[in-house]
Parts: sequence; C-alpha cells; structure tokens
Amino acid sequence: MTVVAFDFDGTLSDSEMTVLLGDRRGVADEMAEITERAMNDEIGYAESLRERAALLEGLPKEDAKAAYAEVELREGAGELIETLNDAGITTAIVTGGFERGVAAALEREGVSVDRIVSNRLPIEDGQLTGAVEGPLIEGTKDDALADLADNAGVGIEETVAVGDGANDLPMLEVAGLSIGFDPKPAVEPHCQVVVTSMAGVRETLVTDGILEQS
Repeated sequence: MTVVAFDFDGTLSDSEMTVLLGDRRGVADEMAEITERAMNDEIGYAESLRERAALLEGLPKEDAKAAYAEVELREGAGELIETLNDAGITTAIVTGGFERGVAAALEREGVSVDRIVSNRLPIEDGQLTGAVEGPLIEGTKDDALADLADNAGVGIEETVAVGDGANDLPMLEVAGLSIGFDPKPAVEPHCQVVVTSMAGVRETLVTDGILEQS
C-alpha cells in the first residue's frame, strides 16, 4: 500500500477557488494576479493566501457557498480516485485551498478520499471575515505528506505527490514519485514525470507498478 497525495486547484480541478470567490466579490482579476505570482514562486504562498483572503472580507456566506458549488473535478479525476481507492491505496488531497470547495466537488462526483488537508475561510455574522485558517498557511506540504505516510504505515519514499505550483514543491521534492501536472516553469525541473491529463497520471502509476494495467 502507498499514499497518493494530490494538489487540488490546478491539478485535480481546473477551477481556482479563490478566483470563483473573487468573482462573487468583484475582485477576481486581483485574485488571479496574486495567485499567478505565488504559483510562479514570485511571492511567498502564505503572503499570497492572506492577501487573497483579505480581498474577500464581507462576502456573504450564501455567495461563498454558491462559489464552492462551481468547483469541479477535472475530467478523469473522479475515476482515477475511485481506481486508487478500489486498489487499497490511501488517497489524499493536500491543498492550500478551502475544504468546503473540495468537499463540494467530490460530493458532486460521488467520490471520496481518505484525507483532506486544507485551509478554511472563517465566517462571522454571515460574512467572510477576510482571515484564513488552517495547517497549510505557514505549514508546508512535505510535513502533511510525512504525516499521511506515518498514518498509513509507509515510508515517505513510498509516497506519490501530484501537483503544479510552487507551494507543491515541498511535497514533490520529498515524495518517492513526483508527478507534475502541467507544472509551472519554476516547478517542472523538480518533477520526475510531467503529465497534462488524469490519464497521464494513471499511466505513470501503472508504469511505476502502483496500479495494475486494466
């Protein structure tokens, strides 16, 4: 058994949660600019996340819920997760994005993962506060991957990480197999394999002996 940990925004999903939320607040362009700078490693991820969350201050929770309802899994992602689950492999989503959006997308596809490690946008008086909470603000994805491996009873060298952006680098660098999903230029050199589809991820897992050829 092993652990396969996926990033979410830009990897399992081609939605960008903060941009969808930003659309509802009228700040999507500012959100997208901050996100792109962070994914290209031009600014620190924690700084970028706090800047984006601050732009959302005052967004009604109903609008946030509607934005999360727009989050969708990428083509083939649900089927790949199901295949991994059926094979007895521990599946995880490790994302600086927001648990409610991840959960909504998984529920819509009728699939689940063993663990979601994510952040949260707190709500007070029916509105987003502009703050952000969670383990992946200052914490990094390598620590999250190590915890997942420990809980599954495997070594970190037996894990697989799939991601695209600069905040995925810590887990890509320590995983036994690092798969870049259409990675950003600053990330690609750190990936053992580069793919552009969920089918490509599956083929890589088959080649590595993690999944059986069907």
